[in-house]
Amino acid sequence: MSELREIVSTGNELSALAGVDAGCTFFAGYPLTPSSEVMHSISDYLPKVGGTCIQMEDEIGAICAVIGAGMAGVRTMTGTSGPGMSLKAENLGLAQMAEVPLVCVNVMRGGPSTGLPTRVSQGDIAQAKTPSHGDYKSITLCAGNLAECYTETVRAFNLADRFMQPVFVLLDETIGHMHGKAMVPTVEDVKKGIVPRKIFDGAPEDYRPYGVEQDEPAVLNPMFEGYRYHFTGLHHDGKGFPTEEIETCRKLIERLFKKVEDYQDEIESNEEYLLEDADILIIGYGSSSLAVKEAVDVLRADGVKVGMFRPITLWPSPEKRMYDLGQKFKNILTVELNQGQYLEEVQRATGRLDINKLTKTNGRPFSPQDIIDKVKEVF
Repeated sequence: MSELREIVSTGNELSALAGVDAGCTFFAGYPLTPSSEVMHSISDYLPKVGGTCIQMEDEIGAICAVIGAGMAGVRTMTGTSGPGMSLKAENLGLAQMAEVPLVCVNVMRGGPSTGLPTRVSQGDIAQAKTPSHGDYKSITLCAGNLAECYTETVRAFNLADRFMQPVFVLLDETIGHMHGKAMVPTVEDVKKGIVPRKIFDGAPEDYRPYGVEQDEPAVLNPMFEGYRYHFTGLHHDGKGFPTEEIETCRKLIERLFKKVEDYQDEIESNEEYLLEDADILIIGYGSSSLAVKEAVDVLRADGVKVGMFRPITLWPSPEKRMYDLGQKFKNILTVELNQGQYLEEVQRATGRLDINKLTKTNGRPFSPQDIIDKVKEVF
């Protein structure tokens, strides 16, 4: 088992530290509650390792700068909250189409619009699936405790370079500002696990960055190093040049799906807690899962056999596992700090519409008692 180190910090600061430990050397952002500490912290960390942090004029400028850094071949990161994600949406679509790897940390707050800037929410779940228009397959991770604010950010960088696309890490106000002890991998172990992006080292005239197999991501060499290709948000051919040729366009969008779908087992990560002998299943994620787990323990002490399933990779969803759980459990409850955004995915995956839900959208977190009361009410 790998050695762990103890860090006392907040979720936002741990996410920033993880980025630097994972090899990030460029961060561009704009302060936005409740994510600002991500940028504040990394602005201290990056200069110490020869990296750069820049505050842009707004969230649009930030995502553009991060895409530029990704094109130059460095590990790059930005952080924001829901309104910032809305502003970044168009250029996140560019990164998906051009296959530029980057990590975006979204510390969720109440919405829509300005909403509840200083309060907690999980209202960006649906947005994280398709933050921009068009067809592509999002990769979205969701931290459920302080340690995962670190480990999931590290994993996001490896996934971004492996699949050559943006990877989103969802925190929320509660877990982002929570202060406590986290046991995380050592820097040495993190660096040993770094998965670098592929590089083409053949003759420049043979370089076709998008001319890859249908289940593979693009191979984008860092710009200004002798290999030329066209960079565009338009549908493009193997060299990146715009095209409207029917089969080329079809195969491009199909590949943006298949490069993720065909490797879902590699991306998927879940936690299952006391499910073996359970009669009741609770599905929760993010900071809400902390209250769910405590509620499970209390209910078990009262003789109620409850277990929890927590998706850590929200998108692509663990649909096969949720289908199996839907067949096994008659009684299922979803717990979310929104109106049921992930419930819709649970219903789709299980093929069931009889799933109970507990939701809250007033900016306050769940208490374990909220969940206990709901279980006793509906089951």
